[in-house]
Amino acid sequence: MDHAADVPDVFDPRIYARGIPHERYRLLRERHPVARQAEPEIQGWPAGPGFWAVTRHADVVRVLRDHRTYSSWLGATQIRDPDPADLPFLRRTMLNQDPPEHGRLRRLVARAFTPARVDAFAARVRERARTLLAGARDTAEDGAADLVRTVTDEYALLNLTDLLGVPAADRALLLEWTVRIIGYQDPEDAPAPLLGPDGTPLNPRSPALLGEMFAYARELAAHKRAHPGDDVMTALAEAGLEPAELEMFFFLLTVAGNDTVRSAAPGGLLALAQDPDAYRRLAAGTVPPDRAVEELLRVHPPVLSFRRTARVDTELAGQPIRAGDKVVVFHASANHDERVFTDPGRLDLARTPNPHVSFGDGPHVCLGAHFARLQLRTLYEEWRTAMPAPELAGPPRRLVSNFINGITRLPVRVTGRPG
Repeated sequence: MDHAADVPDVFDPRIYARGIPHERYRLLRERHPVARQAEPEIQGWPAGPGFWAVTRHADVVRVLRDHRTYSSWLGATQIRDPDPADLPFLRRTMLNQDPPEHGRLRRLVARAFTPARVDAFAARVRERARTLLAGARDTAEDGAADLVRTVTDEYALLNLTDLLGVPAADRALLLEWTVRIIGYQDPEDAPAPLLGPDGTPLNPRSPALLGEMFAYARELAAHKRAHPGDDVMTALAEAGLEPAELEMFFFLLTVAGNDTVRSAAPGGLLALAQDPDAYRRLAAGTVPPDRAVEELLRVHPPVLSFRRTARVDTELAGQPIRAGDKVVVFHASANHDERVFTDPGRLDLARTPNPHVSFGDGPHVCLGAHFARLQLRTLYEEWRTAMPAPELAGPPRRLVSNFINGITRLPVRVTGRPG
């Protein structure tokens, strides 16, 4: 690119520990909407060939919808290239497939993940929100609690495991697997990475490191066939999937299903703590909760980026792209595109329309979005009923990641009158 010096870096995962780099995104949208990014070696993870960063809303939507040009299957969906030996394995999950193969698997899991089944858990989700918020108040130190540790991690995990039908005794395993897979770029959040023979870290999504999870998925499916219940794993166990397909569904639902709410819930509460006027409108009931959820998702999308690979030579926003190039969409940038959102830096809980891309777009739009929205709406409703206005009691800590928009610590005052 002719003006490489003006192109800010949005690849380095350490940038995101300081917050979403909105000024860098703005500069890219304004000057270089499809910008070449380098992939240097960082924290032991090897260097890559570079990629195109897509930051405007219209271009992000175009990439996500056009699977014939921008493939999930060719190179999977993470920025860094997988080990070529792992790629056939990674392609077993519908996240890393293109239509029509993707559609077959999506239809199978959609029959298990119906809105009616999700809605049947609404009362249980609400009771869990009340119990966890009360527990945070009861165990507060000097009136404050870390909401990630006391509320949101447990809330996301327990709701998901209820829906999946995972026995209570096994639930800690799912959180352990999620942290290992999602937090791998963060030296504090994840355990030390295992190293390969060449001394470089092993990808936590490689088959060598997922054997324990897959063995558990097979064991749980066998249990569900013998003892069926009204849950997603029973439906998947009876769907006639190949063993490898069932394992990959369990992997996807465990990690993506957990981390969507695990990231979005504290992110929404942080946004409300940083804008007391917006929270007052929510607490007073002058803003519809459903609309508030959409705006909180817009300003704190659970996922920061997703990768596609160009199938053919093409052009995007005037930039030539060659077949085989990596093309990475940045959701948080699209959600702040001034061409689509008026005053995008303002938290407007009544914003409508609100065409954010926090759950993606196109054939891979988030299958669990309905369940995520139910959980987020319920948590915010219960907060305004039982808790004081959210106020930070210390600095939050963000996940070191260019993929997941995670909050790993959120100290908030939890004692005082509701309102």
